[in-house]
Amino acid sequence: MAQPSASSLVSSHRASDSGLQIHLHPLVLLTVSDFITRHTLRRQQGPIVGALLGQHTGRDITLEHAFECQVVAGPQGALLLHQAWFQDRLQQYKDVHKDPALDLVGWFTTTPPTGPEAQHVPIHQQIIHDYNETAVLLAFHPASVLAGGENNGKLPLTVYESVYESHEADGDRSMDLDGQQVPLNLKFHELPCGVETGQAEMISVDFVARGGGNAASVDSSTPSIGKGQASQAPVADKAPREASSQPEAKALNDSSLLSSEDEELIASLTARANAIKMLHTRIQLLRSYLTSLPPSYLPAPPESNGTTSEEAPATGQAEINHPILRSIQALVHRLPLLIPSDGAAFEQESLSEKSDVTLVGLLGDLTRGTKNLREMGRKFGIVSDAKQQGRRGGMRSIGPVYEDTDEVFQTHTLQMGQPYEWTPHRNA
Repeated sequence: MAQPSASSLVSSHRASDSGLQIHLHPLVLLTVSDFITRHTLRRQQGPIVGALLGQHTGRDITLEHAFECQVVAGPQGALLLHQAWFQDRLQQYKDVHKDPALDLVGWFTTTPPTGPEAQHVPIHQQIIHDYNETAVLLAFHPASVLAGGENNGKLPLTVYESVYESHEADGDRSMDLDGQQVPLNLKFHELPCGVETGQAEMISVDFVARGGGNAASVDSSTPSIGKGQASQAPVADKAPREASSQPEAKALNDSSLLSSEDEELIASLTARANAIKMLHTRIQLLRSYLTSLPPSYLPAPPESNGTTSEEAPATGQAEINHPILRSIQALVHRLPLLIPSDGAAFEQESLSEKSDVTLVGLLGDLTRGTKNLREMGRKFGIVSDAKQQGRRGGMRSIGPVYEDTDEVFQTHTLQMGQPYEWTPHRNA
C-alpha cells in the first residue's frame, strides 16, 4: 500500500528556523478530545474548529486553555470564524484569565496525517491578520487514532507555524527576472512540542481517569430525539413502552454505578497495568536492539569456546551506539540492588533490622507505661490528702471542743442562793 504523500501546504524545509518551543498542557487535550467526541457521537456536520489561549514569552509558547468556535461561510464559500461571536467569547476568556494574563496564541482543528489542507488556510489567515501574526495551528489526526498501534506511542497531533515562501524557494531560480516580485504563498512548518502540566491540571486528569470506571457503553444505532423534536410514536403506546423500559434502565444504572472504593481500586490497577505494559515494551525494545547487534558484541555461546566472529555486520543489523550500550550495562549493574544475590544474608539482615525496630517500640511502650503509673500515683496522693483534710474539717464544724483543763474552764465560787455557773471557752 502506498504511503500518503505530504501536503503541498507543508514546507519542504526540514526544520523551522524560528526556534519556537511549544508547551502543551493536558487541559487543552481534554477539551479538544471532549469536543471531538461530542461532535462525532452527535453526528454533527461541519468542521471542528477552536481557539487556543496561552502565553507567548520569547521563544516559548504555552497552550493552556481551549474553547470551540463557530464558523460561517465567507463571500467565496470559504469557512471563516464568526467575527462578532468570536470577539465576545475571546474577551470573556481574557477577563477570566487575568493572572497570569492569557491571550490568543493559535487555533486547533482536525487534519489528515499529511498536514493542513486548503480549507484550513482562510481561518488561519483571518487569525494571523486580525489577532496574532505568530498564531500556531494545533492539528489533530483522527485517522492516526483509528489506525491503532502505528503511532509508536505518540500523541496523534502536530503543531505548525505559518511562513510565507515563494514557489521557487527550493527549486530553480534561473527563470527569475530582475526586479520582478515573486509571489509568496502560505506554508506550514512543524514545531517541536512537549507536554507540561500543573497541580490543578493533575487534579482534573486524575478525576477523568477515575471517572472512566463509571463509563457505560451506549448503542449509537438507537435513534435519538433531538431538542425541539416531537416523537412520532402513538400516544396510546407511549405509556406501556415507558413502563417496560423502566426496569431495564434501572438495571443498567445499578450495574454501571461504582463506589468510591471501587473507583480507587480500578484507577490503581489501571495505573499499575499501564506501567507494566510500558516496562514490558521498553524491555522488548532493548532486547531487540541487543539481538540485532553484530555477533562480536554478543556473548559467545558455550560451544564456541570464547571465540567470536569478526565478520562485517550483515544487512538488518543495528548500528553500534556505544553510549546506548554503556547505559544498558549501567542499568544491568544496578539490578542487583533491587534483587540481592545472597537471599539468605538479606533475609537475616532484614530480620535483624525488624527485631531492632520492634525492641525500640517495646521500650517506648514500657517507658510510657512507667510514666502513666507515676502520674497515677501522684494523682492518688493528691486525692488521699484531700480526703484527710476534708475529714478533719468536718470534725471541727460539729461544735466547740472542750478540754478538761484549768485554763479553759473557769470555776466560779458558789454564792448563797445562786446556782453553779461556768463559762466554756472555744478552742481557737
